[in-house]
Amino acid sequence: MKAVLQKIPRATNASSILLDRRLDDAIPFQWHHHPEFELTLTLNSRGQRFIGDHIGTYDDDDLVLVGSNLPHTWHSQGKRNEAAPHVALVLWFHPDWVERLDEGFVELSGVKAMFGRSAPGLQFSSEVAARVRPIFEGLRTLPPEERLPDVLSLLTILAREREVLPLSSRVVMPSGRSVDRGRLDRVLDHIHLHYAESPSMEGLADLAALSLSGLHRLFLRHLDMPVSEYLMRLRIGEACALLSGSGRSIAHIADAVGYRSLANFNRQFKAVKGMTPRQFRNRFRGAA
Repeated sequence: MKAVLQKIPRATNASSILLDRRLDDAIPFQWHHHPEFELTLTLNSRGQRFIGDHIGTYDDDDLVLVGSNLPHTWHSQGKRNEAAPHVALVLWFHPDWVERLDEGFVELSGVKAMFGRSAPGLQFSSEVAARVRPIFEGLRTLPPEERLPDVLSLLTILAREREVLPLSSRVVMPSGRSVDRGRLDRVLDHIHLHYAESPSMEGLADLAALSLSGLHRLFLRHLDMPVSEYLMRLRIGEACALLSGSGRSIAHIADAVGYRSLANFNRQFKAVKGMTPRQFRNRFRGAA
């Protein structure tokens, strides 16, 4: 199961892109990532939420801010009101816009800091979600060029919230320099598509147009971890999704995410998750 790179067109008439997604049958499992930050409010739906290596349940009024390039998806299992559709209200913010948020607007420094904390994904309380829901739903009635005041009001409310739950243990930090961002995005895109094929360090360095040591410094500077750890955490995150969402054998899952040694997979999985793959699967099923 590979996290697909989703290409989101750049808005030309607004600072963000709004998606009003309404599905009668279900929210499908679509494991994907993109450079844009994503704020999603899920309504009239309940099921499983996958953010990086986080797997949890969600219900009505689920509000999450997903960091740049963090793989994620929602997978519904039912509705609150069967006569109404599943609803996902989504706002996408381009990293360049986020990077310039506080240029000339010191009032938005807290909002920018919130985006900086969103690398692992942030879950807001249902009380906060209920508070901002009218603003979020009201954006649907506005033309793109008139949304900015309400978008900033919504983000300011969220930035002041202190009871926020980080979700994933795998963190992707957005680059603050455009040259670095281009290099990092090329490497991350390749890793997300070919993680199970053991991409070589030399090949990744070539993609970034860097030496091996330069590639190492790039990851330490922007992701706070070496390439090998990033790759390992991505594989373990993919394995978590397979363990919870399929009946495949653990050996088959280990092979599917790039581990040729089951013992090595078990060892690394326990190092990241604090339990064996079998214990993880049993605990998840017991909580379902």
